[in-house]
Amino acid sequence: MDIIFENEIRSKTVDEIANQMLTAARTAPKGRGRDTLLLGKLSGADLGVLADKMDEIAERTGLKFFARDANNIRNSEVVIVLSTRIDPLQMKDCGYCGHGNCTAKDEFPDAPCAFNSIDLGIAAGVAASIAADHRVDNRIMYSAAQAVKELNLLNEPVGPTLCIPLSISSKSPYFDR
Repeated sequence: MDIIFENEIRSKTVDEIANQMLTAARTAPKGRGRDTLLLGKLSGADLGVLADKMDEIAERTGLKFFARDANNIRNSEVVIVLSTRIDPLQMKDCGYCGHGNCTAKDEFPDAPCAFNSIDLGIAAGVAASIAADHRVDNRIMYSAAQAVKELNLLNEPVGPTLCIPLSISSKSPYFDR
């Protein structure tokens, strides 16, 4: 008889759950049914590149939490990346973004449509819930997302971005921070 130990399947397990998270984020409800999300995952050596960029940002800005979070990334198996294009829904006189309507908002091309941000938040929530349902440690991070954007990993201009690192270990690397 051969026993397969948990540490032998850990990598495959976390990858399967990451795929489920991406699927859940894709199928999450979206404003007017329009999908503006870009979704992906990083693993292996790419996590070191991401963490190094986070350390660089910490050094450049003085924001120490970037370095703390970089260590969390180094202790993760996979990082989910969720981002949204800045693409107003063209709703008549909505004003939810703080501008009177989409035409007025378009004068500020870097400002996201409120619905793009809401859709991203819903996608992040459902993705994190999949990880939690499977007892995989996770944390939604702005810092890792900023590094993703600076590395231009999404290959196109994007708006708000979030990352969710995943870990299967005896103790969550995201808890005692």
